[in-house]
Amino acid sequence: MLEAVRTRARTYFEDAPPAHDWHHVQRVETLAETLTERHPEPVDERVVRLAVVLHDIGRTREDHGEIDDHAQWGAQEAGTILRDCGADAETIERVQHCIRAHRYSNDVEPATPEAKVVADADDLDALVAVGIARTFAHGGAIGSPIYDPARPVTEDDTDAGATQYNHVSKKLLELPARLHTDVGHDLAIDRVAFVRDFLERFDREVDGSV
Repeated sequence: MLEAVRTRARTYFEDAPPAHDWHHVQRVETLAETLTERHPEPVDERVVRLAVVLHDIGRTREDHGEIDDHAQWGAQEAGTILRDCGADAETIERVQHCIRAHRYSNDVEPATPEAKVVADADDLDALVAVGIARTFAHGGAIGSPIYDPARPVTEDDTDAGATQYNHVSKKLLELPARLHTDVGHDLAIDRVAFVRDFLERFDREVDGSV
């Protein structure tokens, strides 16, 4: 069933922007596998994998302004896909919860080990070099400035950050506090240090100094 769902899910990424493309899904799947293997509680790997391949099927629609919340829409759409592929009602419900709960900015808290693993794997993909690249790719796609000295982080009251630099400072550095698993926190230590080093280097170079 997983391969049938994967085949269906991939069709939703044919025109996906780089920040949330199929490569992102593949990275999250690998991270989720690591988190599952090291998690102290039993985790249903099948539910995790199904949720991962489906978690961002609504992202492109949200980016295009067609829907408001890709997690809510994606959970509903995932139900249809899973039913078509022969999933039972309990599996569908568990996968849908993982999808609803993975989003950074909504108020759905992961209530199962599977949902915690999916949410942490998704967040950890943002907290690395490729995560910084995704931030700037997404910012370029929506026309957000890279940096604006008139909008320092300390005076930026927007949720996502008024610039791509501010997004890295405001959102990525907040991710470790949001993680739900001990292994996720362990993996985040080196990653957040890299992000801080990047920001420090950016600060030194942003005015053109050598």
